[in-house]
Amino acid sequence: MRKYLLTLFVILLTFSLPFHQIVLASKPFPEPIRGIYVNAPNTNKPLFNQLLSLVNKTDLNAMVIDIKDDQGYLTFIPSKNSPYYPVSRPYIKNPSSLMNTLKVNKIYSIARIVVFKDNVLANKNPSLSFRNTNGLWKNGRGDSFTNPFLKEVWDYNIGMAIEAVKLGFKEIQFDYVRFPEKFEKVENQLIYDKSAFQGNRVSAVSEFVRYAKEKLKPYNVKVSVDVFGNATVIPEASGIGQNFTKIAQNVDVISAMIYPSHWTSIFGIHKPDLQPYHLVEGYAKVENVRLRQITNPPISRPWLQDFTASWLGTGNYKVYGKKEVEDQIRALHAQGINEYLLWNATNNYTANVDYTPF
Repeated sequence: MRKYLLTLFVILLTFSLPFHQIVLASKPFPEPIRGIYVNAPNTNKPLFNQLLSLVNKTDLNAMVIDIKDDQGYLTFIPSKNSPYYPVSRPYIKNPSSLMNTLKVNKIYSIARIVVFKDNVLANKNPSLSFRNTNGLWKNGRGDSFTNPFLKEVWDYNIGMAIEAVKLGFKEIQFDYVRFPEKFEKVENQLIYDKSAFQGNRVSAVSEFVRYAKEKLKPYNVKVSVDVFGNATVIPEASGIGQNFTKIAQNVDVISAMIYPSHWTSIFGIHKPDLQPYHLVEGYAKVENVRLRQITNPPISRPWLQDFTASWLGTGNYKVYGKKEVEDQIRALHAQGINEYLLWNATNNYTANVDYTPF
């Protein structure tokens, strides 16, 4: 709705201005980023046309696209000279065409780089991962993580981010910037190299973020990091190595994953998935306090839920539709947070949502 009102306003303003002021009036207004997640295979037709239409017909204006995916693959085929050619897959069939489409449609492009969860690199080089007496260690979901204490792993991921920058992405979003969940319970059983890093899990993760921001500075690209929502409401999530404040000090954008379905009882809410407005409101109040304590705080752009968490069981979840999505957006706006990203793993987003329902 706002998109069309803004266009009409610019047209009316243009005709009412002297000629020398028309250029100024017709410049695009800066808008808060409101985006959706797009997995790499869905950048191809026909589904991508549906996603493109969704953005163009609403107040959405951004896409977060997998460039290094959850397995660890680079999602397009780079030059054969690229060190990432052996770990690339043609999920994005024509990356230059994709980037041109995003540019023509004025869609803000964010490249998602899954960092330390990396089955591909772990299997290729187990010494960069965690091992046990049976070989390569995997978590309960069957995934391997690379070792955040190793600068070689840092450089490997930053190199993939640079591949995305070369394509034309405006922002790099690092995800899985952490150790495996409940790592502190198994770390003494694992074999891994920590010899070159003097510090704990939190300092390893925080230093990676600082280092990545510094390395990407020459490319004039924004840097964002995804964090667990829980890492914001406690002093730090030391088990996985996430300290909200230390990460936020070294990024342009911080994106906490605050899906109501992912919380247990908190903020006085017994079943958070049933109360999306109050869950997001409670989270946003805590985050605002922490960000105000930072001298140059990043933009807050949380991840919101556009999926139904039926795995929670009867009575613990609700079907998420138009109202539930809009309630989360309203709750953020009420706390002064106007940017957000929507997550649906299959990219099947709710129809007829007002993305600026204030």
